[in-house]
Amino acid sequence: MSIENTALKIVGVVVAWNRPQLLQETLDGLTSQTRPLDAVVVIDNASTDHSPEVARNHPVTTEVLIMPRNLGGAGGFAAGIARAVATHDADFVWIMDDDTVPTATALEALLAAREAYPGQPAVLASKAVWTDGREHPMNRPRKRPMLAKEIAQAAEEIGCIPIRTASFVSILLDARAILEEGLPEAAYFLWNDDFEYTSRLLRNRIGLYVPASIVEHKTKKFGDSSADPGPRFFNETRNKVWMYLRSNGLNPAEKLLYGGKTLLRWAQTVRNSSDPTALLNHAKDGIKAGLQTVPTTVELLADTPVAADVNALLAPANLFEVGEENTEFSVLMSVYHGDHPAHFKRALESISKEQTRRPNQIVLVQDGPVNEALQAVIDAATEITAQEVTHVTLEENRGLAQALDQGLSYCDYELVARADSDDVSLPHRFETQIPLMKDLDILGSAIAEFEEDETQWGMIRVLPLTQAEINEVARFRDPFNHPTVVFRKSAVVISGGYEECERLEDYWLFARMLQLGVRCANLAEPLVAYRVGSGAYNRRGGLELFKAEIELQKRFYDYGFTTKKQFARNLLIRAGYRLIPAELRKNLYRNIAGKHWFNAKTAVND
Repeated sequence: MSIENTALKIVGVVVAWNRPQLLQETLDGLTSQTRPLDAVVVIDNASTDHSPEVARNHPVTTEVLIMPRNLGGAGGFAAGIARAVATHDADFVWIMDDDTVPTATALEALLAAREAYPGQPAVLASKAVWTDGREHPMNRPRKRPMLAKEIAQAAEEIGCIPIRTASFVSILLDARAILEEGLPEAAYFLWNDDFEYTSRLLRNRIGLYVPASIVEHKTKKFGDSSADPGPRFFNETRNKVWMYLRSNGLNPAEKLLYGGKTLLRWAQTVRNSSDPTALLNHAKDGIKAGLQTVPTTVELLADTPVAADVNALLAPANLFEVGEENTEFSVLMSVYHGDHPAHFKRALESISKEQTRRPNQIVLVQDGPVNEALQAVIDAATEITAQEVTHVTLEENRGLAQALDQGLSYCDYELVARADSDDVSLPHRFETQIPLMKDLDILGSAIAEFEEDETQWGMIRVLPLTQAEINEVARFRDPFNHPTVVFRKSAVVISGGYEECERLEDYWLFARMLQLGVRCANLAEPLVAYRVGSGAYNRRGGLELFKAEIELQKRFYDYGFTTKKQFARNLLIRAGYRLIPAELRKNLYRNIAGKHWFNAKTAVND
């Protein structure tokens, strides 16, 4: 197992109710893990037997939290996940029921898949088998349909399958996704709570089914949800109505697809029931209840021992580290084989010894192998900057999103300034920006474009200055000049970090941060000289960027960041812009963007 995986803090969460013998087996299974857990939280749903004593007396248990009443699986897991992240500061949360017995290598296999996959999965699901070794149909994850070939292939190469949803029977959750999406809906009580929650986590993220991670799910019977549910059919129908009408976990096409399958499954369940009339009555009541408002998780867990944890997670802005004392900062930069050695050296000088306020740390991510000349500059980075440089090496080129996300984890300070490997930060950049971060989560500035001579500026790109203007403009174009931003590390992490989105990863990150409600601003003064070069307008177009633009706009719409009208407008204008000839693109950029978009006084109105 890698050093990275052993350094992660992983907290197990078990939800228990009146099954002391099975709970004992579950906790024994957690004890046997080849990769030990850092903490185990047991949520006891007001058991009426000695289940709490079993949990308290087990050596693997860190704490037992007894709920004032049975909250069901939905409320129990919401409580446990909140506790694991808010109190125990988990990097990952491993959740399971008290009838789930993990094999000794279950967790190790999940972490091995996470490490081997080239991206960063938000959910990793174990293979659940019944007591006779057959795969349990109740817990088989839904495969992700219509997935890009390269993503599916990357999963297959490590023996995994990309998934759209999973059950709560042994899944490993990335805390960054939890912080962004919140908690399971406690109101669901039982049934479909896992479907709804994992669909939210995985709407714009990767999930993997890991067959090498095996757990035994000791249900009384072998079967799926089409078995006769009795009165629980009320929960099935109510929660599905809630999900299809009120959850944003599925996009419209998925709601049609899964909704059709749900109707077929309901029909099969009623047909196979020994009392179909009773089931139809439960369904009628469930559908009626599903048309009512969903009580919030904050309300339902307000009188429980985890109320403060729940409030912290569902009000994530409160987690941002603020305060006048936070003036130390890191600079985050990535370099790859396409960078020019002289330009890179100039960028290093500008962020370090030329600054009137020098950074406390420079994190340099080397994104894969580079040529000899560029490697010589990288090796001399400490000498060039006249300070120690944290050098992070990726064995192969993974792209800017993954490089920056890796680098962010090495940043020691809450404040992080971004810098590109071919731009020049002006000497007073950090002295200007850092003091203003006291009341902000992200701050950008204007940039001054240049081609060869950094003192001969061309267009000055001034973006919207205020939070209201930034939020308005962001629905059509990137509201920040990425190489100029200083942000709070916690705000980026809570937003999910840098995610893959070909050459548009910064815009995708900023959109998620804005949707979260971060405090933001831009400065009208240019603090970075931005190198455009002769190929700049070619790089702003082409078929690959056209495809990336379409993918980004789909994400915006699915995420609720843009309306249907804005989505259509952006496809027509932004995606179309990527396909026109480079010379025409250059003229449009200079004559339209230059005169209207990059002017602080007209940025919003045009």
